[in-house]
Amino acid sequence: MSNHASIKRVFLIVLDSFGIGAQNDAPLFGDSLSVNTLCACAATGKLEVPNLRRLGLFNIDGVACGQRCPAPVGAYGRLLEKSRGKDTTTGHWEIAGLISPTPMPTYPDGFPQPLIDELERRTGRGVLCNKPYSGTQVIADYGPEQIKTGKLIVYTSADSVFQIAAHEKYIGLDELYRCCEIARALLQGEHAVGRVIARPYVGEAPNFTRTANRHDYSLRPPRMTMLQSLSNAGKTVIGVGKIYDIFAGQGVGQTIKTAGNADGMAKTEAIANQDFEGLCFVNLVDFDSLYGHRNDAQGYALALCAFDRWLGGFMEKLRAQDLLMITADHGCDPSTSGTDHTRESVPLLIFGKAAAPVNLGVRASFADIGQSIVQLFGAADAVEGESFLNLLFPGAPA
Repeated sequence: MSNHASIKRVFLIVLDSFGIGAQNDAPLFGDSLSVNTLCACAATGKLEVPNLRRLGLFNIDGVACGQRCPAPVGAYGRLLEKSRGKDTTTGHWEIAGLISPTPMPTYPDGFPQPLIDELERRTGRGVLCNKPYSGTQVIADYGPEQIKTGKLIVYTSADSVFQIAAHEKYIGLDELYRCCEIARALLQGEHAVGRVIARPYVGEAPNFTRTANRHDYSLRPPRMTMLQSLSNAGKTVIGVGKIYDIFAGQGVGQTIKTAGNADGMAKTEAIANQDFEGLCFVNLVDFDSLYGHRNDAQGYALALCAFDRWLGGFMEKLRAQDLLMITADHGCDPSTSGTDHTRESVPLLIFGKAAAPVNLGVRASFADIGQSIVQLFGAADAVEGESFLNLLFPGAPA
């Protein structure tokens, strides 16, 4: 009999944008029913992920690419998103047991002029652009004018985001952050976007490059999340990467910034050498930001290969009382004509010496993760979702 009461540490790793196929409601989100981030990577011929395969990635119900593992060592399932969105904030909140029934506002034609006027008044700086744009292209197109005028480059995407790009030398990081804090205070009510994002860059035209000093200013979660529930129960909650930003710090006890996937994996491995009881929640953002949004299917596939190589060693270091969960927050099919996120279901792969290697089936919500982790640690505060602990630890007391 397996007993979930023996679990002391959970490592929850989000492969940002690693979808495994369109949901039936994808057309409502502007996506075709053929979008599939995993299969787009497999189609490159570069995807070699033996560790994800033995965890059961290609055994997940409905996965139509790759080679199934005859005897997976992990539990595996497909998670459907119930929230009305396909963005980072909505996806992570749902993973943490908070389903968003209404979509966050988006601005395909740019932000309303009265809002921009008020931002200019409060910051004392003019605004450039104010429309949907590629993050790298916008600094190429507006960077020289920003250097001359000191104005803020404001842009958005298909997501619920308000992004401000500024040159670290000519505007300064502190000033960029100040302006983003003003924008966050301004963007409430009907204009309560999921995130205000500081996008600093350096260099001289035409060789501008973005830096790792990005900072996200998220809305506070409106209801209880797994992170707050665990913190209230006295458990350790460690956020690696942009977890702190996504949850506006709510329930995150310790935050560790990262400069990309490799750094995130190294820091996660270092945390695994520490003694704690609770959750280490990791976001690996490069899949989305460097490859999905840039339509680089081969780069995405190679990044998955790099993660898989690291994963093999990490699994060997896990203790008997550890549980590893791997999932994603949305899709971003790099083979589509657009560069936006795609409405996809996501994988759930679980590995632990105490856990049964079973098929978890198709789950109705990402929130099943949050509910299961809250129950795993016996936290009293309720979150949404349906626990899968009875499948993972058959015969254990509820």
